[in-house]
Amino acid sequence: MPPRSAIRPGLDVDIVQKHHQRSGELTRGVVAQLLTSSATHPHGIKVRLTTGEVGRVQALADAESGG
Repeated sequence: MPPRSAIRPGLDVDIVQKHHQRSGELTRGVVAQLLTSSATHPHGIKVRLTTGEVGRVQALADAESGG
């Protein structure tokens, strides 16, 4: 999972929402706001997407798709 320093508004990310934690279902979106203030978190940095969805970042979509 990426550290907070790698996440910034406008970045495409894959998050897991609270109600999808058991299934591990990912939601792709664009970061609007970082909600976790610490540099790292064992379950991922919590963010709010531009759609209003909140979840913990599991991966950077940009790195996965090659740019």
